[in-house]
Amino acid sequence: MPTYDYRCEKCENEFQMFQSMTDESEKKCPECEGKVKRLISSGAGIIFKGKGFYQTDYKSSGSQPKPDCGKSDTCSGTDTCGK
Repeated sequence: MPTYDYRCEKCENEFQMFQSMTDESEKKCPECEGKVKRLISSGAGIIFKGKGFYQTDYKSSGSQPKPDCGKSDTCSGTDTCGK
């Protein structure tokens, strides 16, 4: 769910709300119940959360695809793999 930024027009309180894109905008400030305005944000981009990422999550630049015949090394084009 996206995070939306709001600012109260009465007390200037700024806060964030996690809302579905289909939810209606927040109308009242949680502090003073004044009228709020949704702020335009630049977006968060990618946020990495969690314990970490594995090396296998991304293809390494030196890896080569295995041949269709199941051999571990690549075919040399001399029909050694039976194709």
